[in-house]
Amino acid sequence: MQLRYNFRLYPTAGQRAELAKAFGCARVVFNHGLRMRQDAHDAGLPYISDGELSKRVISEAKKTPDRCWLGEVSAVVLQQALADLNQAYRNFFDSITGKRKGPKVGPPRFRSRKDNRQAVRFTRNARFSITPGGRLRLPKIGDVEVRWSRSLPAEPSSVTVVKDAAGRYFASFVVDVEQRPLAPVESETGIDLGLGHFAVLSDGRKIDAPRFLRRAEKKLKKLQRALSRKAKGSNNRAKARRKVARQHAKVADARREFHHRQSTRIVRENQAIYVEDLAVAGLGRTRLAKSVHDAGWSAFVGMLEYKAALYGRVFHRIDRWFPSSKLCSDCGAVAESMPLKVREWTCLCGAVHDRDVNAARNILAAGRRQVAAGRKPVPEMGGKRRPKTPVETGKTRTSAPRRGGKGTVEEAGSHRRAAA
Repeated sequence: MQLRYNFRLYPTAGQRAELAKAFGCARVVFNHGLRMRQDAHDAGLPYISDGELSKRVISEAKKTPDRCWLGEVSAVVLQQALADLNQAYRNFFDSITGKRKGPKVGPPRFRSRKDNRQAVRFTRNARFSITPGGRLRLPKIGDVEVRWSRSLPAEPSSVTVVKDAAGRYFASFVVDVEQRPLAPVESETGIDLGLGHFAVLSDGRKIDAPRFLRRAEKKLKKLQRALSRKAKGSNNRAKARRKVARQHAKVADARREFHHRQSTRIVRENQAIYVEDLAVAGLGRTRLAKSVHDAGWSAFVGMLEYKAALYGRVFHRIDRWFPSSKLCSDCGAVAESMPLKVREWTCLCGAVHDRDVNAARNILAAGRRQVAAGRKPVPEMGGKRRPKTPVETGKTRTSAPRRGGKGTVEEAGSHRRAAA
């Protein structure tokens, strides 16, 4: 499988100027190719092939006085920019024809010099290398200092140099890695994600929600107010914008580090991991949107998935319509309703449940059944709802919840189904 390894770069002033030149040339090639295809479509002409487009916007354009400066950067950078455009068109065509699953993909859009993220990619054809002194040698840019946090497990196939909104530079290496199975363990876990607690495991362990964005709101508010007072287009406004971007970058870095630590721990301690397929996009349109985005569930679940594949663990998603919160994990009865303020409830069988722990146990049991039967969850887009089980159709007894303790709305257990 392929993994990305990101490292911080510290280019000199001259190297930053060369990188800015590479970012600009790649952007011009991308936009030029997009404009040519749009003009051909508007004129009723055939779709311009990839080879013909490369010839026009790179090979022939270099020979013209207006675009002769394209030869000042590596040719691979220009070719990869055009490859990104071609891939964007393929994704768009596959989306409208139904070949691409998931949300619909729109047509490619023009890139701007004011975009928060600028990037160029070097492949093996560019002959980039890592020097014996640990620097990254890039064609027509030079040897760039790298802050190595760990060694690469294999020879990288490509490297992408990225400049983010905070003005930081990163090198993102794509490396082919072999699966590294861990020693088998007997434990398995179901995970219920929420806002009151970031995650609740089926063994009863609760992971507190760090709320990185909430904790940084006071400082962000001060920086954003200072930004709003600066004149548009001034150097002081650019400095204030970078301060805001740096603070947001700190929040994102802290959240990513938290996700990595927790996901690695869970994968190492469990042979199988089961999570619920949350409708994060729908939850992002509710009044809990800021808290949902601050939690970063999608990034966390993605880490669990790829780390489980890397270390030989089982990972499975449960259908979001599964009534994990209302289902009694002891007798299988389903409560008629379960408002968010109900944190503890008693089933007719006498079992007293913590709402989140009970949901995690139900997710674990459902995941084991589905994996054993070879079933897959309902697709997120375009799929039909699964048929109801006997307990959901009312053919078995139901239980009524009992309110316990103070209620809170900082939980997304029921909203994830309502917003889907």
